[in-house]
Amino acid sequence: MDATVLGAWAATGLTLCIFTFLYKDNPLFKLAEHLYVGVSVGYTIVKAYDTVIVHLIVKPIFEQGEYALLIPVAIGLLMLTRYVPKAAWLSRYAFAFIVGVGSGLAIPRTISSFILRQIEDTVRPLLSLAGGDGVSFSMNLLNPSSSINVIIILIGVISVLFYFFFSIEHSGPGKVVARTGVMFLMIAFGAAFGYTVMARMSLLIGRLTDLIEFSDASYGNPTLWLAILTIGALVVLSRRPSSGKQEEP
Repeated sequence: MDATVLGAWAATGLTLCIFTFLYKDNPLFKLAEHLYVGVSVGYTIVKAYDTVIVHLIVKPIFEQGEYALLIPVAIGLLMLTRYVPKAAWLSRYAFAFIVGVGSGLAIPRTISSFILRQIEDTVRPLLSLAGGDGVSFSMNLLNPSSSINVIIILIGVISVLFYFFFSIEHSGPGKVVARTGVMFLMIAFGAAFGYTVMARMSLLIGRLTDLIEFSDASYGNPTLWLAILTIGALVVLSRRPSSGKQEEP
């Protein structure tokens, strides 16, 4: 049995074990769950060791003579003193340095991405000049820079900000603006939720595609045989008496 066929049987079996949770929590699901977590942690540890320890520390220092890397290595070792009660105070210097550098790198990037870029999209001109043809108004919804999209973004930003402005009562015309802001918020939340659902659906489609592909005879029909085996195991487990002790009268 070559590696491809063995991988097909393993992937099919674990996928079916995960799907058994749709029936109820059972040992097959727990086996697949624990195996997935264990393999993921093991792979992460090995990958981190190979990527960080070997290629970023050991080889550059001992093979390329980049001894300046000993400084971040020393900072990293200081962080491990957190587990030594008498030397735990040394870890504060390392954490302070990491937090300071991390904040210095993250704050400008965050301001640029989530504040300045949002302001840039809000203050775009409502009308644009198209060469010598004068003022033009674009109605193309597929173009993010079109005039109609700019107006929609402007209305959405103003109405959402007004909804969170609680210094005045939301009544009369202000109530209409606040309700408009609520509609834009619901659209945004719905789009985010829909994106999350579709991401999960893509994972489900990928698993179902593999089950269909691995039902081919070239793989030994693992989907068919393992589905029968999984259903049989669930039947046996459902008929097994409960291990809990009965209460004495």
